[in-house]
Amino acid sequence: MIEIIPNWHPIFVHFTIGLLSISALFYLVGAVLKKEQLLIVARWNLWIGALITIGTVLAGWYAYNTVNHDGPSHAAMTDHRNWALGTAAVFLVLALWALWKQRGAKTISLVFVAVILLAAGMLAVTGYKGGEVVYRHGLGVMRMPEMRGDDGHASHGHEGHEHGDHPKDAKPELEMPTQDKHDHEGHQH
Repeated sequence: MIEIIPNWHPIFVHFTIGLLSISALFYLVGAVLKKEQLLIVARWNLWIGALITIGTVLAGWYAYNTVNHDGPSHAAMTDHRNWALGTAAVFLVLALWALWKQRGAKTISLVFVAVILLAAGMLAVTGYKGGEVVYRHGLGVMRMPEMRGDDGHASHGHEGHEHGDHPKDAKPELEMPTQDKHDHEGHQH
């Protein structure tokens, strides 16, 4: 299997978000405009998105149990996980509902549209919380290499302008920092 650092969750999650969001949008527009073709597209996006969501959840569960983290990032990761599991469950129920009730339907129930729009809102919150885990807490990403000038001072990689703390002719050298490891002891998953 191809190794993805740190895992496959970031790949699957973008398909989940894209397909399920588009599905909700097409259900809304299809219901408003009463266009059967839009409802067909909405159903297919929902079904494919729900299948990919299974892989997203499995890869996310693996990430949750294997990514190095500290206390604050563990709390953020757990919050994201809880939102993700609830959101995935709602979309899987919607996919089964659509499979059972809508396969040949030319119209859609307004209750279904309301629920999928609510689910899309849950998906947005889940995605935001996932972004917080990555961008605020730095989980699941490798750190940038530290740039060092000839004088040994850290460089920020800003080519073309000075900060006043580096000689003008300093040449940066790449130096890979050691990755902090966090022992999972004391964390309940």
